[in-house]
Amino acid sequence: MTARIGTSVAKFAIRLLAAVFVGAIVGLERHWRVSLAGLRPLARIASVICLLVATASAQIPEPTEPADPPPHPATQAPTTIFEHPDTTRFWLSGQSNVIFQWHPPFHAAYSGSHSLKSTAENATSYVVTLFGGYQLTDTTEVFLDVEATGGSGLSDALGLAGFPDLDVVRNPDLTKEPYVARGMVRQIIPLSDERVSSERNPLSLATSLPARRIEIRVGKMGLPDFFDVNAVGSDSHLQFMNWTVDQNGAWDFAADTRGYTYAVLLEYYDHNWAARFAEGMMPTVANGIHLDFHLGEARAENVEFEHRHQFLGREGAVHLLAYVNHAHMGNYRQAIDAFRDGRDPVPDITAHEAPGRTKYGFGVNVEQVLSDALRVFGRLGWNDGQNETFAFTEVDRSGLVGADLRGTSWHREDDKVGLALSVNGLSNDHREYLALGGQGFILGDGRLNYNTEQILETYYTLHVWRGVFVAVDLQYIRHPGYNRDRGPVIVPGFRFHTDF
Repeated sequence: MTARIGTSVAKFAIRLLAAVFVGAIVGLERHWRVSLAGLRPLARIASVICLLVATASAQIPEPTEPADPPPHPATQAPTTIFEHPDTTRFWLSGQSNVIFQWHPPFHAAYSGSHSLKSTAENATSYVVTLFGGYQLTDTTEVFLDVEATGGSGLSDALGLAGFPDLDVVRNPDLTKEPYVARGMVRQIIPLSDERVSSERNPLSLATSLPARRIEIRVGKMGLPDFFDVNAVGSDSHLQFMNWTVDQNGAWDFAADTRGYTYAVLLEYYDHNWAARFAEGMMPTVANGIHLDFHLGEARAENVEFEHRHQFLGREGAVHLLAYVNHAHMGNYRQAIDAFRDGRDPVPDITAHEAPGRTKYGFGVNVEQVLSDALRVFGRLGWNDGQNETFAFTEVDRSGLVGADLRGTSWHREDDKVGLALSVNGLSNDHREYLALGGQGFILGDGRLNYNTEQILETYYTLHVWRGVFVAVDLQYIRHPGYNRDRGPVIVPGFRFHTDF
């Protein structure tokens, strides 16, 4: 009886979600005063998605008992061209990801050196990664990943806080030579005899783990591999592509330009909940490639609590994140005051840097399975916005809601379609700094007529064969760079991805 009630509620929630998405499109036209011609391509895609969502809701089976929970996204094995057996201690795999994006001309009352170009342009990026791992013992694993990146992003990845391609390396002067992306040791400390199964993947080789355990990782890593992970929106290679859809925009996570840092990660797992803490290194300068070894003045603490639950017989998760960054950061208020006092000809935050300054923030990350085909997710993020954005992107407040739908209703079980709405904002000091003509490492139109940056993204990923996928993506960005005097801009994209 409870299962039937839960199924009815799930069907209602699915149809309500479809109605909300349709209402969002209508609201864009009525309340945001966006031209109908600019919205028409996105509205058509959204209408198709909503039709598929409604169809899927009618096909939700009446469960007799709760469904088995799916594996956590960090422990899911990818669909690959070559099989990777569980019987060997070695792991060797790879992936490549190519993204092509374009945007047509759009309205811009003015532009600066760090603006998204208002003329039509296109760009192509690529990332190739080779994953290697070895089980020294049942509780000790080592990993070494080599990566190469190339191409570029639209406008050299400038002018948008929520940039449309997460694969883009923001420093165009970096060498294209391969580099070590990850190199770490994983140590598992059992705290119980009870075991739980785990699927092998490039960052986890054990097929069985203690239900209660401590895990320690030391070395070079990407913190988003372990924090703020979301099954619906964390993978720019198979899911959404936008920076602030796949990650929490307000989390200025410790990383070099390529997205990696040296860190110590401690995790505690106990059945349906986990806690993790990481101490990582910050770059020497904002968006820098070199990491700062003066750990007394430059470092980052990250802590997260994760709870996995069953709601209406379906798997869900909640993540609570907090972080504190220490770095040689500039202060927005000091840069503003120096400009207003005539000491600086233009606001320049890099002229007011000091060691040991801090930035702190919080994040909430939720995901919920509603049916065998449909999942929803959301994020909220906030940071103090007083000191310089240093590692990720210029976002001080963020909100996100979205969903993805597996193609079972049209007999394409490995296909997926997604839709998400991201809204980004700035602190008062950060927006005033940009309005006076200041520049961050991403933004700087010369002036700023502030409003929140609003991004609507949809994609369709088509499974071609084994580990080969292609995708089409469409992003509608209103107030690019938080500026109501520029945009809106539409960014269509195409992705070719292989796992091998």
